[in-house]
Amino acid sequence: MSEPVAATAIGPMVLAAVEQYEPVQRRLVDDDLACAFLPAGLRAFTRATRWSVARRLLIQATERSGPGLWANLTCRKRYIGDKLTQALPNIDAVVILGAGLDTKGYRLARHSTVPVFEVDLPVNIERKRSVVRAALGAVPESVHLVPVDFEHDDLAAELTRCGHRREHRTFFIWEGVTQYLSADGVASTFEFLSSAAPGSRLAFTYVRSDFVDGTNRYGADSLYRRFRVRSQLWRFGLDPDRVAAFIEPYGWQLVEQAGPDYLTGHYIAPAGRKLTASQVEWTAYAKKR
Repeated sequence: MSEPVAATAIGPMVLAAVEQYEPVQRRLVDDDLACAFLPAGLRAFTRATRWSVARRLLIQATERSGPGLWANLTCRKRYIGDKLTQALPNIDAVVILGAGLDTKGYRLARHSTVPVFEVDLPVNIERKRSVVRAALGAVPESVHLVPVDFEHDDLAAELTRCGHRREHRTFFIWEGVTQYLSADGVASTFEFLSSAAPGSRLAFTYVRSDFVDGTNRYGADSLYRRFRVRSQLWRFGLDPDRVAAFIEPYGWQLVEQAGPDYLTGHYIAPAGRKLTASQVEWTAYAKKR
């Protein structure tokens, strides 16, 4: 994946960091490491949002660029974290594909020894190593950083080299990645996932195919122009009604999906937040047969 794609990993972490200044009962996601994992300039920017007026202005600006984005990007992290917590007694490992600046493995290491494998491009893994050392002093023993050139390296072989065992029931996290890949890239990753041990779990996000092809923009015209017209970074999409059939040939059974209604009912409304959730991106949760 290109440098522009890698840069998009920062945005969701900024939102997660800003959410930490909301009162606990109004917070959409809990992540006390999010700010520490950001570049210095963005840490300073984030700290300015401890004032509620600054937070409201930032949320409004984000909503103008993509209605519902704030809720989706924060709540998807909450949803995946909830599923991981629920599955923890029944899994042997966690693999995060396209880990970026994600903090899940480091927060998990505080109370669990389950091995976590963070997979990303070599340049991103080196950045992550530096970020973690600066924030925590050292990479926890349970977290393994796995540099992979997705175009040339064998993902399964690299994971094995870093200590992952194929027979382990694994919780795979694939967040904010699929839309940047070609259809062949998505298929090759699912080919890899088809060899996962029975009982493994998979949480992955995707952009709706009708948004990618421009059939329906769901009120997010500026988002469409940014990612489809100007940069053409978003390349792959799925129809929510076809996700189950798409993953079934690879041995995965769809358990549920978190679309805008789910996010509103489970997270936004209970927090008393006046936010909408977007139709553009969904999160799917599946189990290996």
